[in-house]
Amino acid sequence: MPPHIHISVDRLRRRQAPPTSPPSGGEGRACPECGTHFRAEELARNSRVCTSCDYHFPFSARARLDHLADDATWNELWPELRPADPLRFVDLEPYPDRVERAERAGLREAIVVASMRIGGIGCLGAVMDFGYLGGSMGAVVGEKLVRAADRAAERALPLIVVTASGGARMQEGVLALMQMAKTVVAVEELRVARVPLIVVLAHPTTGGVWASFASIGDVTYAEPGALIAFSGPRVIEQTTREKLPDNFGRAEAQLVNGQVDDVVDRRELPERLARLLGILRPPPPAPDAGAWAREGRERATRAAHALPALSRRLVGRGRDDAPPAEDEPADE
Repeated sequence: MPPHIHISVDRLRRRQAPPTSPPSGGEGRACPECGTHFRAEELARNSRVCTSCDYHFPFSARARLDHLADDATWNELWPELRPADPLRFVDLEPYPDRVERAERAGLREAIVVASMRIGGIGCLGAVMDFGYLGGSMGAVVGEKLVRAADRAAERALPLIVVTASGGARMQEGVLALMQMAKTVVAVEELRVARVPLIVVLAHPTTGGVWASFASIGDVTYAEPGALIAFSGPRVIEQTTREKLPDNFGRAEAQLVNGQVDDVVDRRELPERLARLLGILRPPPPAPDAGAWAREGRERATRAAHALPALSRRLVGRGRDDAPPAEDEPADE
């Protein structure tokens, strides 16, 4: 018997039923995990982490940059890049209309690239924002990430990438899928330049983003409870008709499976990144061998020129300090 298929006409008409539980963004003033009520300013002070159960609420890209950067000071790079509509894609509405609505909400793209300092160490940050079309990776996201990698390699600056994405952007079709190979090549250029790539996986990191640059960092952290998988559990269950474990694809399970290096609480992330950057900081450049040899020759030459005078002084001092002979009276 074929599975029951339910189609919501209200969804097609872009209507929403009254929510039965507080939205995950925290606007309902109650944690969706434990139901604890909170004030907005209290949540903001705690880096949008529930004070009762440590549930990690969604974090915008700009708020995350404020959280990570020293003194919340950072400089955005390439904010002028905007997506195009090469396929003239239309689903429930034209692609440009979706982009315009996202920009009216204060977002320019699904990624923000910035130069900043963490723990006093200069670095580049590329932070994705799930609020912009589900953090989907299109041509602009790929281009910004490649530019960030190029600048990091050129200036020997560590690159920190924070991911939160549903995957490649379907409105850009194969152009979005091309960004997977494009970003992987950029990461390889970082490795050739011996510049570290640090990846922080936030909820959710799925699809083409996880299948490309998000999974090949030199050091990979994940936030607690983050979904990290190519396909979500609902899609897999519908395809395989099998029940998956409750923790399938979660950060803690991926840590056990060796996919991430550690699960780090958001509130501890700036300190952890600062310590890691200090460890990964390259040693000071070795002195020039030629200059070192020239300096050694100069020191040797000065010492050789000083030897005759030094010998005469030592001989004279020896004569002055010599004890009198037995047949000579000592000076009174």
